[in-house]
Amino acid sequence: MDMLIKPSFLKGRLDIPASKSCAHRAIICAALAEGTSILSGVSMSKDIKATIDAMSALGASFEVNGDIVTVNGIKNPCKNAVIDCNESGSTLRFVIPIAAALGADSEFQGRGRLPERPIDIYKRELSKNGVEFVSGEMPYKITGKLQGGKYEIEGDVSSQFVTGLIFALPLLEEDSQIVLTSHLESRPYVDITIDILRRFGISVEENENGFMIPGGQKYTPHDEKIEGDYSQAAFFYVANALGSEVELGNLNENSVQGDKKILDIINEVCYNGNVSSYKVDCSDIPDLVPILAVLGAFGSGESVIYNAKRLKIKESNRLETTAALLNNLGGDVEVTDDGLIIRPTGNMHGGVVDSFGDHRIVMAAAVAASRIDGEMIIKGAESAEKSYPDFFKDYKQLGGNANVIVLE
Repeated sequence: MDMLIKPSFLKGRLDIPASKSCAHRAIICAALAEGTSILSGVSMSKDIKATIDAMSALGASFEVNGDIVTVNGIKNPCKNAVIDCNESGSTLRFVIPIAAALGADSEFQGRGRLPERPIDIYKRELSKNGVEFVSGEMPYKITGKLQGGKYEIEGDVSSQFVTGLIFALPLLEEDSQIVLTSHLESRPYVDITIDILRRFGISVEENENGFMIPGGQKYTPHDEKIEGDYSQAAFFYVANALGSEVELGNLNENSVQGDKKILDIINEVCYNGNVSSYKVDCSDIPDLVPILAVLGAFGSGESVIYNAKRLKIKESNRLETTAALLNNLGGDVEVTDDGLIIRPTGNMHGGVVDSFGDHRIVMAAAVAASRIDGEMIIKGAESAEKSYPDFFKDYKQLGGNANVIVLE
């Protein structure tokens, strides 16, 4: 699907859809609790459906009615499971150790760039603790039952490995320890995990080396309203900084989501309708990089994004594709080893841009389109559905001029 967008500021009120990060975690916790949990406010994106399908394959059952998901937790885990993760890295990395903890011989399937996203940490650490990777490439096949013990995890690859183990290890009889061998990047995502686990009855003890997870714990059913997603709100906060007037709702002011940092950044660099420049460490907020780059492209000076090397293995090489997006529109963005340098040109014009199959590139492009001089065509705009299925519906309701076209 290709989308033609004509410049138009956005105006109105918008309730931000549920946090994908929170929804993934609540769905998994509810599925692991023996009993019924009701999750409300869930936005049914492709990634969230992948997690629901994964936990269904392991023995949970789900009833979806609009934005309400009723979860009946696993009573008798399936002994063999085929788990289709679609393109969701969160689903894959969260569920592998859970399946192993439940003793389910499992096959993990995926598509898009998911087969390229590394799971070497699991291959190494799970293999030390009772699990065999029968197939080292996707579709991954595992057999055996996970055992408690010591897990040495690099913190600067992806916090998803830490979260996956924190889900799984409480299910084991033995106590376990996660030892971080390098600085934990994207720490706020682990904070979200621990926060939601606590509400489902699971305790995790932090120490100077990582985390201690007592064994023999049981997940308890819990009804949860999923809070709004600051990573999605960020697109509209930046649109506002560039001249739009969107009032945002369904956001928790006390949220532990790391992407809430967008508010601090905008407050620091935007004043009286003008955007200055910034230098931002994105090690804890990698999802903000594309929209931060858009903000910088309309600034008054050189902006720098650093500590974002892990974006090379997202749905696209998100450093390269963010730069390509803005450079095709008259920007001057340089890719560095671990980030971007954005130099405003004052000449952002229309053009044809590629989504590269990446939902965050699509949404960043749409925000840029509201401010550039000329029309924009986004090729593959349907990629936004991965995390925000109603993005263009909401965009148009706010006055955005976006229409599907057919390119010859």
